Amino acid sequence: MKTYSMRRMYGEALVELGASNRRVVILEADLADATKTCFFRKHFPERFFEVGIAEQNMVSMAAGLSLCGKIPFVTGLAVFVSLRVCEQVRTSVALTRANVKIVGAYGGLCTAENGPTHQCIADLGVMRPIPRMTVIAPADAVSCRAMVFAAARYDGPVYMRILRDNEPVLYSTQTASRFEIGKGHRLVEGTDVTLMAHGLMVSTCLDAAELLSEQGISASVVDMYSLKPIDVELILEEARRTGAIVTVEEHNVIGGLGSAVAEVLAQEYPTALLCLGLKDEFGVSGSHSDLLEEFCLTSHHIADAAESMLIQVKNERGHTEIA
Repeated sequence: MKTYSMRRMYGEALVELGASNRRVVILEADLADATKTCFFRKHFPERFFEVGIAEQNMVSMAAGLSLCGKIPFVTGLAVFVSLRVCEQVRTSVALTRANVKIVGAYGGLCTAENGPTHQCIADLGVMRPIPRMTVIAPADAVSCRAMVFAAARYDGPVYMRILRDNEPVLYSTQTASRFEIGKGHRLVEGTDVTLMAHGLMVSTCLDAAELLSEQGISASVVDMYSLKPIDVELILEEARRTGAIVTVEEHNVIGGLGSAVAEVLAQEYPTALLCLGLKDEFGVSGSHSDLLEEFCLTSHHIADAAESMLIQVKNERGHTEIA
């Protein structure tokens, strides 16, 4: 399968966007080479603002620029542009409906060797509860490009999580161009269980679905790239079709996709739900692949968890019928 770096595509998309829209400006916190906003700096240096390691000031500057008619893209490590800047995001951006796009690079566990201080496992849970904040997390480089343009078109605050490494390319340009904020995308339609994810875990769930198929289990795979607003209609379609949903994410099980799906199901259509992710714990230092194994986020772990869930659901339903 072809792979491509999401952060590289992000940098390329910014150049393309900047060429067509002079209102777009970039603010960076001393990481332009890492986040690939250096591509934009090379082409449009007059619209690139290097603020140094001062993320809080960067967000406040972006709010001011947006109120002057600019479309600022604020970029930095996800752990810093979600947690360190939370007060400025709430007060200067969300409260004023400032048209600021905050892009958290290196989301999840991909800053693996740097340990828990740099691993970002709570950003989605921090951003989702902030009123007026939109939260998106594309699954591959192609959808990342589409989301950059979607964020630029959207009038209001956006938080977007992107990844570091070369990851599998799941979409064609034609498919991704139809992506819109507030929607998800079903890649595989199944009948027994739904695997729902964002980011890298979408491709991992595709592999898990193949493993489940070998066991005679038909699994849907859904890319829920828009976490807020979330695609309620698609969640309910899957709940009614399969009756069992497994959410998978490189994030704390509290506050991320699993919590968002649980909120929908609890209010609309109670359904068996299993949330896979970090179980309210910090990461550790190690390679990314080792960490995915450590926190049971590999395709084999996901497939085993889904199969065990289905057995439990079947047993519970059997007891209910007997009673």
